[in-house]
This record gives sequence, structure tokens and C-alpha cells, in this order.
Amino acid sequence: MKEFNLHLYLVTDEAAKCRHSLLETVQRAVDGGVTIVQYRSTNPDAGTCYREALPIRDFLASRGVPFIVNNRIDLALALDADGVHIGQRDLPVPAVRAMIGPDRILGLSVSNADQLRAVDAALVDYLGMGPVFPTISKLNAPPVLGVDGFTTLASQSPLPVVAIGGLDAERARLVRATGAAAGIAAVSAICGAEDPEAAARALA
Repeated sequence: MKEFNLHLYLVTDEAAKCRHSLLETVQRAVDGGVTIVQYRSTNPDAGTCYREALPIRDFLASRGVPFIVNNRIDLALALDADGVHIGQRDLPVPAVRAMIGPDRILGLSVSNADQLRAVDAALVDYLGMGPVFPTISKLNAPPVLGVDGFTTLASQSPLPVVAIGGLDAERARLVRATGAAAGIAAVSAICGAEDPEAAARALA
């Protein structure tokens, strides 16, 4: 059985949007309480992404924190990542599970009831659900759920749910108070912070 803690889920932003290097941001965020990290990059250059992600993977392995790669199954396998997170427009879940094997973590993004009903809980390990609030870190994001919409949708999930989208410390408290989220995901609230450790601690 795969073991992972979704309590505070860091999704990395583009390096240019971070106040510190990507590696330092991750290191300080883990010190602040981040429990799982997803490497996300829109750079199509696989070699650049590999070189950028490798020291992050090694650091996380030394701390026992799972390392997830967004979308890029080839990159995840090359890095021997702990898992992959995919969206609705990526390869189908059965194909991804076949590629990564039974032991890696597989996360899936959902944003509405139709997508939730289509989830195969035998193949997926957790769901990223949102956006809960408006977000600037992802273009063409689905409609905002709001806290009530998130709570209603998450309560129907057969899998642990991570809330994502526009979450700062105060909004994270609102979502955690519903009891519907296994964890909170943050992007710019940590990556764009002057002090990623303090930002993570506030979110945790």
C-alpha cells in the first residue's frame, strides 16, 4: 500500500515566479510543513525540466517527502518519481496507471460532478479538486467552486481530496474547517512568498 500525507501539498510554480530558486523554495517549504510536492512546469524542454527537478527529487527523498510530477509521465519515469498527477485532458487514467505501474501514486484533477462520477477509484489514489477560489497560477482554469461547492463535491468523493485554487492561509482555514479536504494545495501562496517556510507554516 502506498503511503502519503496530503495535509499540505506544494505545487511548484515556474521558477521565474518564485522569490528564491525552485530548490530553495521547496527546501524551505518542507521545513515549514509541506508533506508532498508536485513538480509542475510548462517548459517543453524535457532535459531542462529533468535537470531542474533532479535536485528537488533528491532533497525530498532525503526527507521522506513524496515527489510527484505533473502530467509528464516520461519525466516521472526518468526521475523515478513517487507518482504522477494528471488532468482531464491528459492521457487516460488506465493508460497512465499501466505506464507507471501499481506502486506509484496517481493523482487526478476534477472540477465537477461529471468528472467525479467517472473516477475509477481502483486506479487513482487521490483527487485534486478545484479551483476553490480564483487562481492566477493556472490559465483557462475551470469555474470556481467556492467553499460550499467544494464541500458538496468533495463529500461525494470515494478518494481523499486535496483542495486547490487561490488558497492562502485564511482561505485554507475555511476549507479545512469543512472537514471535506484531506489536504490543501498551494502554488503562489508559497512559491511567491518572501519566506516560503513561514508561508507553509501558516497554511499547515
